[in-house]
Amino acid sequence: MTSAWGEASREPHPLASAVLLHSLNAEPGTISWFAIQEGPSRFAIFDTFDDEAGRDAHLNGKVAAALTEKVKAGELFAKTPEIHKIEILADKK
Repeated sequence: MTSAWGEASREPHPLASAVLLHSLNAEPGTISWFAIQEGPSRFAIFDTFDDEAGRDAHLNGKVAAALTEKVKAGELFAKTPEIHKIEILADKK
């Protein structure tokens, strides 16, 4: 995702907000959630779920709705983010 936040901003990116993280904690099917900065204005989100129901609940929940509103208002990203549903084949804990 390319951010509309601006490279020169000294404020934390909205993806790191406590409000967002609190909302994610209310989603029992969301096992892990990461906001990743790939470059000065490129960001990604990577999250994992117990099952497809947890993923669907997340994608249709409060966090997704709040991010969608910010995208529509042009407040968060320069263009509409792409969502890719991937399968984790192996992990290490």
